[in-house]
Formats: sequence, C-alpha cells, structure tokens
Amino acid sequence: MLRTTNVQSPFCKTHLFPIHSHLRINHVRFKYRTGLLESPMCLSMRKGSYIRCSLIEPDGGKLVDLIVPESQRDSRRKEARSLPQIRLSRIDLEWAHVVSEGWASPLKGFMRQTEFLQTLHFNCLRLQDGSFVNMSVPIVLAIDDLQKEAIGQRKDVALLNQNGKLIAIMRNIEIYKHNKEERIARTWGTTAPGLPYVEEAIAHAGKWLIGGDLEVIEQIRYNDGLDHYRLSPKQLREEFERRNADAVFAFQLRNPVHNGHALLMTDTRRRLLDMGYKNPILLLHPLGGFTKSDDVPLSWRMKQHDKVLEEGVLDPETTVVAIFPSPMHYAGPTEVQWHAKARINAGADFYIVGRDPAGMGHPTKKRDLYDPDHGKMVLSMSPGLERLNILPFRVAAYDKRQNKMAFFDPSRSDDFLFISGTKMRNLAKNGENPPDGFMCSGGWKVLVEYYQSLQSKTNQHKEAVAV
Repeated sequence: MLRTTNVQSPFCKTHLFPIHSHLRINHVRFKYRTGLLESPMCLSMRKGSYIRCSLIEPDGGKLVDLIVPESQRDSRRKEARSLPQIRLSRIDLEWAHVVSEGWASPLKGFMRQTEFLQTLHFNCLRLQDGSFVNMSVPIVLAIDDLQKEAIGQRKDVALLNQNGKLIAIMRNIEIYKHNKEERIARTWGTTAPGLPYVEEAIAHAGKWLIGGDLEVIEQIRYNDGLDHYRLSPKQLREEFERRNADAVFAFQLRNPVHNGHALLMTDTRRRLLDMGYKNPILLLHPLGGFTKSDDVPLSWRMKQHDKVLEEGVLDPETTVVAIFPSPMHYAGPTEVQWHAKARINAGADFYIVGRDPAGMGHPTKKRDLYDPDHGKMVLSMSPGLERLNILPFRVAAYDKRQNKMAFFDPSRSDDFLFISGTKMRNLAKNGENPPDGFMCSGGWKVLVEYYQSLQSKTNQHKEAVAV
C-alpha cells in the first residue's frame, strides 16, 4: 500500500507525496516558484548514515564538454591548417568558451538556423525526445560575404582568436541569413539605438550566421590573472560535491557587493537551513564577459569580492566565488532566463533574482528599459526552468536607526536610506565614505581606488591634449 504525507501549499491545496519504505525523508518538498522556499528530501541508505541530496541534473541530462582530449589535439591542429578560417571577436570567443564548457547544455556549438529560430520565437529548444530546455538568447557567429565565399561548400571551418591561435574546429556547418532587425527586436523588445551589446556585436557584424558543432582544442584562457576564478560547470559541481552541498543557491551580479547584497545572501542561507537543508552553499557568480563601458571592470570587481570574504562579510566556508564567462546583453526578462538556465548546468537549484535583473536604462529615454518586476515574474513562468527554485529579493536599505543595511520596513520608512548606484559611484569618485555599515571598509577602498584611477587617466588625457 502506498504511504503518503500531506503538505499544505500557500495556495490552500494539499499535496500528497509518496513515502517509500526504504527512504528516510528528513523534510517534505514542494515546488517553490513564488517566494516560498523548497525543503530537501535527503535520503539514508543505511541506519545512521547521511547521504546528501544529489545536485540538480544539467539540461538534457548530461553536461556538454566540447574540449578535445589531449591525445587528439595535435591531429586537430594539423587538420585545421587546411580548413577555411574565421577570426573570432572577443565576444565570439566568450561565447565559444560558454558553449565549450557546457553552460548552454545541451547546445553543442554556435546555433544553426532551427536552433536560432526556436530561441528567438520560443525562448527554448526542443530536444530529440520531444522534451525542451530553456534557451532565451541566441548564441550565434556572424560572417560577412567574403568569409562566406571563402568557405564555399566546405563543411568544416577553423576558428581562430584575434592573435591567430587556433581555438576550435566547427563541424557540419550551416550558413543562413542574419536578420539583425528581427534578432534585436525579439531579444531586446526594441530597436532603439544605443543598446550596448548591439553596438558592440551586432550592428557592424556580417549579414550571415554560421552554425555547427564545436570541437574546442583546449580550455579557453585569457591570461589576465583571473583564470583561476573561471571554474567550469564540471569544476563547480565537483567543488559542491567536495563541500557536501545539499543545496546550491546562485547570486549573479555585475556590481560591487555591498552589505545589502550580503544580507540577502546570508538570509537566504538561514532560510534554507530553517527548512531543513544541512549545508546550503552560495555560488557568488559575477558576470565576466562583455559589459558596458560604465560598469566596474571585472578585475576591480574581483578585488572587491575578495575583500568581502577576507573581512568575513560572507563566509568563505559556505561561499564559492567564480566567474561566469558569458557576455552581457542587458536584455532584461529575456536575458535573465539565460542567466538562470546556465546556473542549473553548474549545479544550482536556487537562483536569487532582484529588481530589474539584466536590465538597464532606456538608451534614448529617461526611464528603465524594462519594468523592474517583470524579470522575476517571467522567471517564475519560464518554460524549461520549472526545476529551478526562484528566490526573489527582499528589499534592503540602509537603516539609519541601526546604522547598517537591513530589510526595508514600510512601517518606519523614514528610518531608511536608499543609496543608489549613482550615489555610490559619486561618493567613491569623490573619495568620500558611505554611511558606516553600507560596505566593508576593504571593499569600499577598492572601489575608491578604481574611480580615482579613472580620474587620474582623465586628467592625464586632458594634460596631453593641452600640450
């Protein structure tokens, strides 16, 4: 006879969960989609032993790894000498990096036309077995007329970086038209001028797209002193296994970490512990690909994040800091699905989402490009992301009564100060300090050093022009 247990959901429905006689269930689980946490089902195979929950499966059931085995690399390099060659831009290289390590699993290369169209029109890819996975941003490679003519009827091409180093061979290629207006309109919801990614990667790109399966010669490195932070999904999963994680919650950011961010992350861990998880691990995962010119550069952000851990704002024992290699689109609700999907492939089953994720100001009007609430709403409904638990931000602000960052209490709103990114940047540029408790002192010092270095470069440029 099937034994069941009852769980009362927040929607006043009672759910029945089967209890199998050979499993010990520490806590009952129900699907979280709208702000309530999910609890673990941890299993014990023998009396007195604890076996933690396995990590969430990657999309498609298997993590894609497109790196050529070392024993085959010389033969690939020799073969590549006789193939048509395409030079990759920095953003193209970042996408090759993303695909090669399995962040976009089950995608195995730059998109062919059917994958491109599914991504544009459905925000997902249908697999051979009829199932589908989320895929909301096109991962494509553009070429021009001369490159298309040089390729001719060849089925394979060699991909090189800007210095002429072989990066990959792309097999069984398909070339199709690059309808830029449709791509931009469907990805960003506007064709307004001034979209950073469009200006950098699409506006001047070729009018053809080329897709195919990638064989990447070796793990992509940038030699910028930060490669040790660029952990692949496989490496992250191994690290979570090593730490015996029974839950992984991911926090993406492209800004310095202040104590409000830290409050959200530490409170999330507390809530997970309260629900029965034994060892939830935070993946602090700053975006490391292309960003717009006024964002703090990656190297400075990583210095700042190091200080946050050094000063104990976040616990190094329960925090993994790594770089997410994807370029940034600033495409709001469309792009945040990509950010969430990629973290599934890295082993995260919880994803923290805040106000206006992946958004930006409208490039030609004085307003946000996207509704600030739509990102988290879309994530809660996105096809292919049902397995991921979405954790919306609670609003944090500076509590003047307690002299620290705290969750906003509308009953005493006058006690709270909202420090915008603009205000934070202006304070740092002027070498001024924020209120005590806003950011750790070492982290703030890094931020001041960055903005002062910008000012120094500006002054030097003015002096050079004057001479």
